[in-house]
Amino acid sequence: MIVVNFKIYEETFGDKSLELARICQEISRKTKIKIIPAVSALDALRIRTELGMEVWLQNVDEVFEGAKSGAVSPLQAQSLGISGTLINHSENRKKPGTIKKMFKNWPKDFKSMLCLSSLGQTESWAKNIKPEFIAYEPKSLIGSKEKSVATEKPEVIKKIVEKYPKIPVFVGAGIHSVKDVEMSLKLGAKGILISSYIVKNKNPKERLEELARCF
Repeated sequence: MIVVNFKIYEETFGDKSLELARICQEISRKTKIKIIPAVSALDALRIRTELGMEVWLQNVDEVFEGAKSGAVSPLQAQSLGISGTLINHSENRKKPGTIKKMFKNWPKDFKSMLCLSSLGQTESWAKNIKPEFIAYEPKSLIGSKEKSVATEKPEVIKKIVEKYPKIPVFVGAGIHSVKDVEMSLKLGAKGILISSYIVKNKNPKERLEELARCF
């Protein structure tokens, strides 16, 4: 499985977000590998409605319902057909206590991918949290074009996979080659969380298919 984080790069503004989501859908159908776009809350409903595909948010807030202007509610997202969300991405971190509180009241069947940036987090506050998926993304490697989590932190990937034997572990940060994906899968990862290598690529369709075929 591949999760493509659109972030809020200019390459995903307006109709371009829909176009990139369509590429994800096309490559998913072609390779039979699940590919999920994680998009801005401004784009999620449009993509879900026009393409009829599974779509996630990049973040939700701890407020599920009530008088909280501007909050992104997981309950509201679920009611609109959005399937899941990333939580605690390095670019949008939450306090451990907030995350624990959210999971105590988490909507049934609303998928969650908890992002962790270090092995230490798996051994402290995150050890008893049970999201649908775990994503390991060391912040220092996010967006790197030369290094990746697979080449720089292989031993950590293996240890995190061992820490969560019942939860699929995904890896991200600097993933930009077939070798990165193959190595991650060999270490026990079940998928990748990727962003700039696809979103900002001049040939996103070709690159995404290339990585999807590694599975």
